[in-house]
Amino acid sequence: MFTKYLASFLLLFVTTLTFSQDNLYTSLTIPDNLTQNANAVVRKHSVDITLKSSSQMQVVEKRIITVLNKQGNENIDAYVFYDNNKRIANLQVLVFDAYGKQIKKFKKKDFKDESAVSGGTLYSDSRVKYLDYTPINYPYTIEFICETVNSNTAFIQSFYPVNDYYLSVENSIYNITFPDGMTIRTKEKNFNDFNLQKTAQNNIISFKVEGIEAFKPEDFSPAFSVMAPRVLVASNQFSLEGVETEVENWNDFGKWLYDDLIKDTHDLPAETITEIQNLVKNETTDIEKAKKIYQYVQNKVRYISVQVGIGGWKPFNVSEVDQLGYGDCKALTNYTMALLNAVGVKSHYTVVYARGSQRSIEKDFAAMQGNHVILNIPQENKEDIWLECTSQKLPFGFIGDFTDDRDVLVVTPEGGKIKHTKKYEEEESIQTIKGVCSISNEGAIKVKVNVVSKGIQYDDKYWLETETSRDLDTHYKKRWKYINGLSIETMSINNDKENIAFIEDVSFKATNYSKIIGNRMLLPINVLNRNTNIPDRYRSRKLPLEIKRGFKDIDEVEIKLPTDYKIESKPKNVLIQNKYGSYKTELIVKDESTLIFKREFIVKDGNFPKEDYSAFRDFYKEVSKQDNAKIALIKK
Repeated sequence: MFTKYLASFLLLFVTTLTFSQDNLYTSLTIPDNLTQNANAVVRKHSVDITLKSSSQMQVVEKRIITVLNKQGNENIDAYVFYDNNKRIANLQVLVFDAYGKQIKKFKKKDFKDESAVSGGTLYSDSRVKYLDYTPINYPYTIEFICETVNSNTAFIQSFYPVNDYYLSVENSIYNITFPDGMTIRTKEKNFNDFNLQKTAQNNIISFKVEGIEAFKPEDFSPAFSVMAPRVLVASNQFSLEGVETEVENWNDFGKWLYDDLIKDTHDLPAETITEIQNLVKNETTDIEKAKKIYQYVQNKVRYISVQVGIGGWKPFNVSEVDQLGYGDCKALTNYTMALLNAVGVKSHYTVVYARGSQRSIEKDFAAMQGNHVILNIPQENKEDIWLECTSQKLPFGFIGDFTDDRDVLVVTPEGGKIKHTKKYEEEESIQTIKGVCSISNEGAIKVKVNVVSKGIQYDDKYWLETETSRDLDTHYKKRWKYINGLSIETMSINNDKENIAFIEDVSFKATNYSKIIGNRMLLPINVLNRNTNIPDRYRSRKLPLEIKRGFKDIDEVEIKLPTDYKIESKPKNVLIQNKYGSYKTELIVKDESTLIFKREFIVKDGNFPKEDYSAFRDFYKEVSKQDNAKIALIKK
């Protein structure tokens, strides 16, 4: 009997030990709050960085992650980049089943190896090793272990405990060790809701955070990269491809970029200088000269990615771009700058975070930042001009939502400066619609419409210029998808680059536009610009409200009523005003057979607390409701 009880006790003890909170390889020990809204859970993630000098860095990374479902496979992150300066010393992955039993082991040779850049890249020395693993069952756990040695110390990995939505973190640790004589700077961001533990002693700085619940995406919220917790890390002394420097602020950083990476690349051939000077000899202002040179660059060169040089940061010599006719963002921006310089027009190479998130360079933290380069032309007592030098389509001075409204690093011979790129206000991002609609006695509709778009609304449409007729037909049917049976008759597009205006003239028809009930006809009054987008509803909003870009729509549409009908009732004029924008409509009876419908819809950009989201959503709901208002006609 005693033996029986002892065996039961030992079984219970072993089971308790196996599934204790210290066992990170089984999904059974994950705290309940970390599985909510999560596709995967980082059980433990440690990053140990050792700077042995300003030109040697060792990084040891260990990550245990439990994948709960198929979507969580994207969070495995079992990959490592390497190049001629970064060597992989150790790489392996262990796979465990739901109960913590090891079922697979992968060594360095089992990882796939390929170029780390897209097929649009001409050539590159950057490669990536990654694990291609297809699980049999869920959940499962992966332990990823990687050690690298790098002679480049310019890019020190940040402490970034959570890097995606639907991912929770149980435990994340970051340590950086550095020798005497090196100065390490850090900047903590977005840890207000988390208990960040920091220690700094004996040339070691450590950070630790626990229990980060999964973020769930929400409409009209800041970009994840902007709001996620992060500690930025940089060394004042660093090396990039054997070029050593010491910087403390953005002025120092910009001076280093210009002196060591840019200045010696300006070797335009004499014949090109003569050609450019002849090109602009009749122009009397710097702006007119710049316009001609920008068009010259657009006609002469094309963009192609090049990921070599000093860490991908040093542009090719302008003589090479001039000869070859292609280059990446660095090369084409630098080339344009050299051409402008040849005719006495000042411009500056500018580092930026590109994409629609409007991410800014950290103005108070000088370090390797940004993922793109544009050109700045300073203006006395005027707004600076910004040029996207990789595009063969964009008008002069237009950057759109790719690089608008964000802090950037402007590199000058005197040093670096933080500036803010062009912001497109709602009054600039305007769409004007003028149309004529005819309604038949059978409820069919014929429409002629002129649409003029500027600012960010130009950015939304200019690409239509190169679409095929078939694709345009599809686009317009999608734009007016609320009109059943729509048939496009004519389409005409004019991309006015001089005035940065996109002009569309379209005519279409549709049967059964109006609904006929007995001797009455219900006619939807807003034919051409209905708001069909109602933001999602959240029972408990977690994230703040951000309206990234404002806009203004102005519509004026003449509606010719069917000859057999007269007006029985019509909607009242509407006026809505709040801090998010405004909406107003006016219906004018021009004569017994003609109505004029006027509409103005303005949305303002801004940042608001999460408590404002419900009222903002109600604003959009009311706009959508009013946009679906109908006029009642009755037979004469």
